[in-house]
Amino acid sequence: MSTAIAVSGLSHRYGGVQAVDGISFEVAAGEIFGLLGPNGAGKTTTLESVLGLVAPDHGQITIAGIDARANLRAAREKTGAVLQSAGLQDKITPREALNLFAAFYPAPLATDDLLARFGLTEKATARFETLSGGQRQRLALALAFVGDPQVLVLDEPTTGLDPQMRREVQDHILAMKDSGRAILLATHDMEEAARLCDRVAIIAHGRIAATGAPRQLMADHGGNLEDVILHLATP
Repeated sequence: MSTAIAVSGLSHRYGGVQAVDGISFEVAAGEIFGLLGPNGAGKTTTLESVLGLVAPDHGQITIAGIDARANLRAAREKTGAVLQSAGLQDKITPREALNLFAAFYPAPLATDDLLARFGLTEKATARFETLSGGQRQRLALALAFVGDPQVLVLDEPTTGLDPQMRREVQDHILAMKDSGRAILLATHDMEEAARLCDRVAIIAHGRIAATGAPRQLMADHGGNLEDVILHLATP
């Protein structure tokens, strides 16, 4: 499989705090790669660096063969993202939001197709403030998909959802993988990581402590993923 995301030697400091310290990993097309670790480990800084929201102090980032630090705009055209805050106005409808996002891409996917794909056709003209948590997350995924991206960056995409809605959003993420997208996923949900991720990187103190398939890491270190993270993240 071709490499869709390549991060090498990524480092970033906030004042006196070394948030990320020499992180390197690759994500293939058609793969879900998870970032796991305790709060403050460096997951969000890593995601924001990949998205160009943070300018790292050192390191290289390649998105779909594009040097993302040298040509951020071209890299962003290949990338979709779901961040923890949707940032949408309460009165906007799913159709309006999708049409708005479509204006930023040279060849966006059709709004009606996206509404159907993510189960939002009946809510197309409903105000954002009236949508359930699951509907909002499905809209967030649809917005990430507008530009037909090769790469998706997802930051805690199922946080706060009930089990049924969580499973539904996870199924949409798996469908994205099956369509050949590379997915970089940060999550605190160990069950989610085990279900979705082909490989994970456990980050502790700004560095990658271990990388591998979830089942392999559990076999190597014993216990479940939560136990593995606790063991590897403890100084």
